[in-house]
Amino acid sequence: MTLIIASELSDLNERERAILRAIVHLFILHATPVGSRVVSTYLENTLPLSPATIRNTMADLEKREYITHPHTSAGRMPTDRGYRFYVDSLEGTTEITPVVSERAASDLLSIPRESVMRDATRILGSLTRHLALLQLPLLREALVQRVEIIPLSTERFLVVIALDSEIVRTLTLESRDVVESGAIEAVSRHLNERLAGKPLSNVAIVLPDVLGSVDIHAPTLLRLFVEQVGNLIASEPSGSVHVSGAQNLLSQPEFEAPERLRSVIELVENEDVIVHLLSTTAEIGKVSIKIGNELSHADMVDYSLISTKYRAGHATGSLGIIGPRRMDYGRMISIVQLMSKLLTRTLGDGTP
Repeated sequence: MTLIIASELSDLNERERAILRAIVHLFILHATPVGSRVVSTYLENTLPLSPATIRNTMADLEKREYITHPHTSAGRMPTDRGYRFYVDSLEGTTEITPVVSERAASDLLSIPRESVMRDATRILGSLTRHLALLQLPLLREALVQRVEIIPLSTERFLVVIALDSEIVRTLTLESRDVVESGAIEAVSRHLNERLAGKPLSNVAIVLPDVLGSVDIHAPTLLRLFVEQVGNLIASEPSGSVHVSGAQNLLSQPEFEAPERLRSVIELVENEDVIVHLLSTTAEIGKVSIKIGNELSHADMVDYSLISTKYRAGHATGSLGIIGPRRMDYGRMISIVQLMSKLLTRTLGDGTP
């Protein structure tokens, strides 16, 4: 998969790059500000430098806002800009062991289909130890396989719409006029002829075509169908999401303080924020990484988001994780990619 990263070209020299990478890496590992002696020891086999030289470089990096420090005598910690440099300079992601991959695949395959998405979120949260998010596929993108109209009475009807990837939606139509069985069959036949193999969003454009058919004697029923499907698409929570792993965030050192606890709870409970964050996810096959202020939300400055898309038939949804900016980006990217592939394989990728 390709990473989608929005950053400026760095003008750092090789020494500055090595020291900055070391600071970010060590801060990710230990969650404490990093001092010059620690960096010197860490780099001694690849770039032997004295603590004094490293301190001078640190001062330059701080002036350029790649790192900061909590107080005068403390070590340094990365800023958003420092994390962005680190992510952009990753030479590759951390390979997930076959044992982890096979276990995740086995877990997904053993889950009843109707529970796959919810449990995929749980598995993602368990693997990453961060907050896992999954946005359900958009119905409007799913392909219609079959439409069936079942009369409940002469004026009330149940419509079953079978979509690809075994998605099924039902509608109830109530007509003021009595509709004969022959008309119901004609409407069903024409809808299937016009809609089969096309996205559900195409329903509105078939109305003039079907109404023009001479053997259709139930225009009211047809209009009700198109109207209800339109309402279904319009009211579809472009946003319906599953969230798992709030306890994972609470276990992170960054969020142990009581005031941070409230922000975590508000994030988990605010589905609109999560939907908005996932709406910026790139297309299938690419990974989006946003750090701190890049998330453009006042309550998200302490977090990072790694997200991608998955496919359920011809419909797409988004999945990702939210964690502290101090996360193991190489490993987290690999796990998000893995879950996207597994979910797409489980739900069907829409190819013949």
